[in-house]
Amino acid sequence: MARPRPRITRDPNIEFIDDKSGPRYVHFGARFREVVLPRGTRVIYPNKAMEPLQNPRAAIKYAINHPIDADPLYAQLRPGMKLTIAIDDISLPLPPMQRPDLRELILTEILELCAQHGVDDIHIIVAVCLHRHMTGPEVRRMVGDRIFREYWPDRLYNHDAEDLDNIVEIAETKHGDKVRLNRRAVESDLLIYVNINLVPMDGGHKSVTVGLCDYISVSAHHNTKVMHKCHSYMDPRPDKSELSNVVDRMGREVDKQLNVFHIETALNNRMFGGQMSYLLKHETEWSEFDRAKFQASCALLERLPEAGRRAVFEKIYAPYGLIAVHAGKTEPVHKKILDASFKQYAVPVKGQADVLLAGVPFISPYNVNSILNPLLVQVMVLGYLFNFYRNAPLVKKDGVIIAFHPLPEDFNRTHHPSYVEFYHRMLSISTNSYDIHRYEKEFAHNPDYIQMYRHGNAYHGVHPFYMWYWGDAGRAHVGKVIVCGAENPRVAKQLGWDSAPDLNTALDMARSHLGKSQPEITMSHAPPIMVTDVEV
Repeated sequence: MARPRPRITRDPNIEFIDDKSGPRYVHFGARFREVVLPRGTRVIYPNKAMEPLQNPRAAIKYAINHPIDADPLYAQLRPGMKLTIAIDDISLPLPPMQRPDLRELILTEILELCAQHGVDDIHIIVAVCLHRHMTGPEVRRMVGDRIFREYWPDRLYNHDAEDLDNIVEIAETKHGDKVRLNRRAVESDLLIYVNINLVPMDGGHKSVTVGLCDYISVSAHHNTKVMHKCHSYMDPRPDKSELSNVVDRMGREVDKQLNVFHIETALNNRMFGGQMSYLLKHETEWSEFDRAKFQASCALLERLPEAGRRAVFEKIYAPYGLIAVHAGKTEPVHKKILDASFKQYAVPVKGQADVLLAGVPFISPYNVNSILNPLLVQVMVLGYLFNFYRNAPLVKKDGVIIAFHPLPEDFNRTHHPSYVEFYHRMLSISTNSYDIHRYEKEFAHNPDYIQMYRHGNAYHGVHPFYMWYWGDAGRAHVGKVIVCGAENPRVAKQLGWDSAPDLNTALDMARSHLGKSQPEITMSHAPPIMVTDVEV
């Protein structure tokens, strides 16, 4: 009797391009492009979105009543106490989620408990660190109308890292790191941090230690020495990420000094919904109607000016779903959330690529309701897309990244004023972080930039330096970056990159650099976000 043939299992996240394959789409800023990939190209897709918890409010209530290594929240509340709640800012999630935002749901549960236990000295602080201050309408959308009306702006406000009268140094690590935090948070009987974890790189000690600190504290870990060693911030193991190392040792000092109650959440990767939900599927799964919607979207976006394209995407909110929520002590809570996040975002991959293809979308953590300027495109390519891995980078040492983006020389001067000076002045001096870091303090202490940060909606003057440092690990690893479709090649040159008008030209340039006629090519089909677990 003949033996049955072994069943060949198909990896749902991996497709290889053959002669029958159609084009694949890539994000191209606030547009899309279809590209015909060479035969043999490996295309890596994110995991399908996990089913969310059916009753988020019940899950939140359960978490704060059954915390890890801490008393239930209700047992820590008493009349007359000073309570501060810190919440993540607009940089998460991306794009902003459909209402109600998880922060509104969690705040509502906390404030109801406070009312039941006679707690009325309550402040809610948006933990912006050196990010731009959120506007009133942005905060209202995040926390909901009722909480906004009751607390804004006297008891609901943005953290101010330059209000030095309200910054307190609470500790110094044995490595000399100064731990400096918001005075209100330090002087509170209880500090609650409400976190949204979109990918496995947020939450944990980063929440309080970074979100509520000042420039002196941030400079302990956001610097050239640490960032050059920051091989995959997605991987929390100490030998993999020096940035995690420094933040964690500072965060442990915070937990020694303060009574901190963490509430952390993990989201699925349902980035698109409604008429855009087909973008969550492989192209081979599209219906004729899906393809018609895609073609119509492409045609519409091409006809609009750039500001109009951004406006279209800014009106599309993501239907993210809650997949996990835990509360209690920092480290055990964060471990639980990391485990849940990696179940959603981690994609096993065997082998590295000579050439990595990646589309760059319209949004990053630093341009919500704003412009993805050239420095932010740089951090998306070499900071985030490169670093979305564990174990080993998806691209080989001295390999090539081909990024798809129009790369306009465009800045939002309200949000990113110091970026303009950095781009034109610093990058004319050098693209090497070690050459330009000596100018960091000049930008950090520039009184005009401080004024715009404190009383406007500008990122701190030092912020573009951190965006450049964040790309250091990628710059040190990758041999060449080529921007495909750049409408202004001069911008690519300013960033230290090459440019090509189309994919075929870019691949020819990559082959020349590698000295290979048949390089191994991989396309990262993100967003939605994924983290590749690369087996070498």
